[in-house]
Amino acid sequence: MLSARSRHASRWQTPLLVALMVWALLAGLGLREPMPADEPRFVLAAQTMVETGQWLFPHRGIELYAEKPPTFMWLQATSYLLVRSWDVAFLLPSLLAALLTLWLSGDLARRLWGRRAVPYAVFGLFVCLQFALQAKRAQIDMVLVGMTTLSLWALLRYLLETPSAWLLALGTFAAGLGTVTKGVGFLPLLVFIPWLWVRWKSAQDLPAHRGVHALAGVAGFLLGAGVWLVPMLSVALSSSDPALHTYAREMLFKQTGTRYANAWHHVKPAWYYLQTMLTLWLPGVLLAPWLLPAWWRRLRRVDARYALLLVWALLVLVFFSASPGKREVYIFPMLPALAVAASPLLAGLLRRRGVRATLWAYMTVLVAVAGALGLWLLTASPERVHALVDGRGMDMATVAQLSRWLLGFAVVAIAVMLAARRRVAVALVAVTGALWTAYGMGFMPAISPDSSARALMQRVGERIGPDAELAMLGWREQHLLQADRLVTDFGFKQPWVDQWQHAHAWLLAAPDKRWLFLRKDAIGPCLDPAKVIDIGASNRRAWILARGDAWIAGCDVPSTWSADVSED
Repeated sequence: MLSARSRHASRWQTPLLVALMVWALLAGLGLREPMPADEPRFVLAAQTMVETGQWLFPHRGIELYAEKPPTFMWLQATSYLLVRSWDVAFLLPSLLAALLTLWLSGDLARRLWGRRAVPYAVFGLFVCLQFALQAKRAQIDMVLVGMTTLSLWALLRYLLETPSAWLLALGTFAAGLGTVTKGVGFLPLLVFIPWLWVRWKSAQDLPAHRGVHALAGVAGFLLGAGVWLVPMLSVALSSSDPALHTYAREMLFKQTGTRYANAWHHVKPAWYYLQTMLTLWLPGVLLAPWLLPAWWRRLRRVDARYALLLVWALLVLVFFSASPGKREVYIFPMLPALAVAASPLLAGLLRRRGVRATLWAYMTVLVAVAGALGLWLLTASPERVHALVDGRGMDMATVAQLSRWLLGFAVVAIAVMLAARRRVAVALVAVTGALWTAYGMGFMPAISPDSSARALMQRVGERIGPDAELAMLGWREQHLLQADRLVTDFGFKQPWVDQWQHAHAWLLAAPDKRWLFLRKDAIGPCLDPAKVIDIGASNRRAWILARGDAWIAGCDVPSTWSADVSED
């Protein structure tokens, strides 16, 4: 029997680990600026919404931004109106979505397998690297996963627990809202496919469902999707502005069907997601040799709980693998479902010597790599780390700061592992909490001035002076976002020659006080190289400034000219 002291420690163990988990997700909030990829783009659009009051059609500079629906940007803009700080507001939707996903995963595990499964579902999801990584990024995917998990939570409750039309409507509403957040938000609806198989093969007494409930399901999805689609289409179709018509076509067709069936970027082989699982799903993926046979036995018994979760996850994997365009975040919605499916098995698995040894080995390698990298950065000569910092604008002070945080994490993790002794699950949650605390409070703030282009744009402002006017050509979203004044741009996707012609007219209108900021490798044929100023490197690119008098008199950019540069 456990001693009174052991029982007391066990009673407080889970609440303390929950507090550590929440702290690790919160750590660093407000300590950094938006950084590529994607973050500056969304914040720029959200900032424009707040400043102009135009929320229906997001903008990137002077152009409409027609690559993602505005739902995520609405959440960022609303967060800013609540907290009045962009450094906090831009990360708040992802943080809240992560906390919601953890709660939904725990609650679903409780409903399917009882209270003892709850901490295994919650902590099992938290320790997987991709979860906290997305929770601490201002990208759409964490919010999407919050919506898909909410949809799956409601649909599984409807199919397995309570055949309520309200649950079905909530599930389809979340799927519809997810669809206008990112086009694949409808994926939870695929859960009806394994449910039909279970109804056919299983002898279980499943809840009876009414056909009339389908109306509630359809209404819920239409209501969720209509939050944005209805007002957008009504305005676009009633407008005579061809830009709005182009925007509607781009969003409804190119960024949905064409992006999936005939992707023009992020083209990867069919097995691409295997490497995603083997890296970003650590350490959970290390338990696959034990989980997969256990899951298979339960699927053969047609256990409806496992069938709906696991077959749905498999359908999501097949769906994304069939598309030529692949990114590691696409299969992220699977992860909460797999954590829930693993939760009733983890207590037994953690009693196995092989499982414990595997998890201890994972933590040991993680700590060893962090410590070795931190020690190398701290002791290496500037010449040896040049390849790491070259083109990023980072200085040796930043490198030293990174090294100290890496070493600090390694020391804390070793202490945690020694204190935990044989309690590998406790050690894993605590080490993961230490990792994401160091990430949020140390790693990201250290690289933020350079990666966010804040340092670069500060140098630009100091060089041209407070009274100068600034325009950009070949810019990225972080430059417009971090500029210290109103900036003129000539479009983001416009042909180079058109941008240069507009830049020419703009510069010559006031050559003594107007400056052009652009990529060094995109310099046009009409700028005098002797009058161009190198302003520094950022985001692996060199950037220059040119005042109006740097334009060569009488020079016109040829209509066939285009900059030979690669996209970021």
